[in-house]
Amino acid sequence: MFVALCITLFYIVFVWFVFFKAQWLKFNIAWGIVSFWVGAHLLLIFLVALRFFQPMSIDSHVVRSTIQIVPRLSQPTLLKEVLVTPNQPVKKGEPLYKFDDTVFSQQLASAKAQLVAAEQNAKILEQDVIAAGEAVERAKAQLSYAQTQQARYQNLVPQGGARQEELDRWNEQVVEDTAAVHEADANLAKANLAQQSQIDGVNTGVAQARAQLAEAQYFMDNTTIHAPEDGMIVSQQARPGLVVGEIRLGAIASFVTDDNPYILASYRQQNLKFVEPGQPVEVALDLYPGEILTGEVEAIWWATRQGQYLPSGRLPGFVLPKAPGHIAVQIKVDVPEGHTFPAGGHAAVAIYTGKGQSFEFLRRINIRLYSFANFIRPLDI
Repeated sequence: MFVALCITLFYIVFVWFVFFKAQWLKFNIAWGIVSFWVGAHLLLIFLVALRFFQPMSIDSHVVRSTIQIVPRLSQPTLLKEVLVTPNQPVKKGEPLYKFDDTVFSQQLASAKAQLVAAEQNAKILEQDVIAAGEAVERAKAQLSYAQTQQARYQNLVPQGGARQEELDRWNEQVVEDTAAVHEADANLAKANLAQQSQIDGVNTGVAQARAQLAEAQYFMDNTTIHAPEDGMIVSQQARPGLVVGEIRLGAIASFVTDDNPYILASYRQQNLKFVEPGQPVEVALDLYPGEILTGEVEAIWWATRQGQYLPSGRLPGFVLPKAPGHIAVQIKVDVPEGHTFPAGGHAAVAIYTGKGQSFEFLRRINIRLYSFANFIRPLDI
């Protein structure tokens, strides 16, 4: 900075001495143009130093996260109440909108009844296993009795102690009781399979009923929309009588959050040569003329739309001249208590890279002039 000032001052004194003090040359239009041209190039020292070491952007805006409020309901539903006042802060969890819950409350009651029925059916399956097991024992006992009688008559008939018809009847009874045992075993296996139909130790019917109950409870809970974070609804367009359905392409409101606001400043690419996260910044917010806020560089967004191509069947085309895209710098600002930091608020941002510190006072003067000029700019009443 000192060298640049010395060179500029020496040049001014040199021009004054040559043309006006010693009058070695006669000052005319031609010499005036040459002198101005050389002097203007000397002033480029300050321009280059400021734009690289203390870059400034007047294309900067406050950014706040927004959450799109989209109702999640399974069928067309009527909006009954709007519980939020626009532009008024609300806390996380406070109700915003309430929809008609008549159908959903009935679905919830039906799901609860189905769960109770499924739990009872699970208990019935346990009893079915016990009953099937007893049926198997009973069938085996009958088979055993029939086999005993069959053996008895097989000994009596050859000796003339009983008739052949009695033996034939017990032979048929053994076959019938054997089939009954097989049928009882099959019923027991079916009962065991029905009881063992489980997911993580829970009967599948009960698990399905619980899932249906959870779904019904989910849609019931969604009949009231709550604030997802601390923030506010800025533009309130939803009114009672609005009907939202199973599919909705757009949100009914945008919720502006209070969490982690920042400024996004746009810079020419060459201005960011020495910019790094953590460097100090000064911010002149248009909302507060004459004030300078402090902060630091939080991140540099090393990407622009010009560097993105979406998959398609068309080849890229290049047309010149094409202006180079700017790079965005994310700025974290120390907002004083009681100050408003509105989403979309405009500001000027100066970054101090720590290089060429002797030029910093010029940028500090520059951004303060911008801030005080906001008292009268724009010139309208």
